[in-house]
Amino acid sequence: MSKNRIAASYVYTLDAEKPILNGYVEYDDATGEILSVGQCSDTEEVIRGALVPGFVNAHCHVELSHLHKKFRKGTGMAGFIDQINELRDWAGKEVKTSLVRQWMDKMWNDGVSAMADISNDDSSFEVKKDHTMYTRTFLEVFGSEPEMCEGVMAEVKALKEIADAAGIDAAPTPHSCYTMSPQLLSASADAGLSEGWLSYHSQESQEEEDLLLTGSGAMYENRKRSGMSTPPVTGESSLKYFIDRLAAVRPAPYDEHILLVHNVCLSQGDIDAARKVMKNVFWAVCPLSNIFIHDALPPIQLMRDNGLNIMVGTDSLSSNDDLDMVKELICLHENFPQVPMTELLEWACRNGADFLGKGDVLGSLTPGKRPGIVLITGMDDDGCLTADSASKRIV
Repeated sequence: MSKNRIAASYVYTLDAEKPILNGYVEYDDATGEILSVGQCSDTEEVIRGALVPGFVNAHCHVELSHLHKKFRKGTGMAGFIDQINELRDWAGKEVKTSLVRQWMDKMWNDGVSAMADISNDDSSFEVKKDHTMYTRTFLEVFGSEPEMCEGVMAEVKALKEIADAAGIDAAPTPHSCYTMSPQLLSASADAGLSEGWLSYHSQESQEEEDLLLTGSGAMYENRKRSGMSTPPVTGESSLKYFIDRLAAVRPAPYDEHILLVHNVCLSQGDIDAARKVMKNVFWAVCPLSNIFIHDALPPIQLMRDNGLNIMVGTDSLSSNDDLDMVKELICLHENFPQVPMTELLEWACRNGADFLGKGDVLGSLTPGKRPGIVLITGMDDDGCLTADSASKRIV
């Protein structure tokens, strides 16, 4: 065993509510296993900054890295979808794979140890199968017309076989209420639940809610203008509609790991409905993406008041300028300064590890785990983030 040791002003183990001041982390240099943590002696030199576990990017579309800096901001969801349809296929597979490698390497070097990623094709698989970063891939499906359901499910089954052959943990998953027929939403959700994990874009915008509540608004007009069918007007939220589509194929409760992504329009009634039937539900927030598209943020305090398992993601480079977890945390800190630093890091590290079923290895600086060790610099005197904060991987 080759021991090594690093010390910093703050060590956020995430096993305690507060960081260790002037603390150290001792680790096995060969395996990255955490051996011990503690407080330094008065004579030991420490780095100014914070040591934290490797991050878990809770929601990304890394295969869209070829769309970096190509989208207009502030268009709303309907305008964003128009840009996706126009631009997503400009690059061939070779270019897309090269950019996936570039951005996954950057995320790794910035401290991301694991990722819940969305894929619509296999352009990220070559990189994922050999990369040091752990990924669970959600094979997302679309299809607004009922007659498309069988063909789409056959295609995603074939894509899963490619992922399985590459040794990538992957399963089908629905996209959202507004891009899918009720039949496809239920079928893809059923396929994901069969694998134990499900991801769903939920309540990302008011346009999405208006589609279900009243059959009106920019997204409704966008769908109709494109000749697409729209989901039924239920008078209820898109999250409650999703729960109804789950019930159409499987009775509650759902013990599988379910990830609800974005949650910008989340209400107390939605929280109550989800928790009533979902026993392992997690809630991802992607603040910079939400600001990029429609200048809105999730109701973080409501989520905290309900003790939700919050996670943090970057979304894609079509709706973000970077895939930088610290920038997401800075955004959250600036907009919700009441959230303690330890809690922010729990969202960015430990909760994501638990969702992925990797809590025994990742998520905290606990002896015996191998989460990666990340140094965050640019902290203030209280160990909190500033606009200058940045991260780099140590282990």
